[in-house]
Amino acid sequence: MHPPKSTPRREWLIAAGLLLLALVPSLAGAFRIGEIATGAPETAENARFMQVPLPVVVHIAGALAYSILGAFQFLPRLRMRHLRWHRFAGRYLLVPAGLAVALTGLWMTAFYDTPAIADGPVAVSRYIVGTLMLAFLALGVAAIARRDTVAHGAWMIRAYALAMGAGTQVLTAGGSMVLFGEPDALAHAVQLNAGWLINAVVAEWVIARRRAALRRPRPATIAA
Repeated sequence: MHPPKSTPRREWLIAAGLLLLALVPSLAGAFRIGEIATGAPETAENARFMQVPLPVVVHIAGALAYSILGAFQFLPRLRMRHLRWHRFAGRYLLVPAGLAVALTGLWMTAFYDTPAIADGPVAVSRYIVGTLMLAFLALGVAAIARRDTVAHGAWMIRAYALAMGAGTQVLTAGGSMVLFGEPDALAHAVQLNAGWLINAVVAEWVIARRRAALRRPRPATIAA
């Protein structure tokens, strides 16, 4: 068996793209933590975070770890070269961080006094996405426990795609706001759901390509 070759440029570009997607939400999260840490004045926008800071701090820290470390978990050659790290990071860092993101997201949706634009359809969407993310993580853990690496990878890609929705929503919601101005609750829900939907479609496309590659017959090798 030949040792894996160096990680190709295409895989590094994928990682760079995922990190770029996480950049704006990461900066926004760092700003929010800075507000909490420095005791910034309460406003209508930040009052819920200043009064009950723990859930949002855990959510932001978990999202940072999950998005940044997760960007490197799906690179095949890098995973082959550092399988021990892949397993360690997945078990002790990525899964706990993903659970923290989903659980705190659900908690904040249920208990924070959110603006009117985040009630109704937006809240329903967040409940669905948070619950799906928890389910996908659980299914991914169950798959690797029975040594089904293909299913494990598929479920983890799906969970990661949902978690990265905030990055895509910068484009779907931010772009719409620039073009059409402040949305109402329904339009805001459509914009946020568009971000999650785009990521889900891309995830299924990646999963289908991986499965097709596994079914493709490998060229025969001639023994020396």
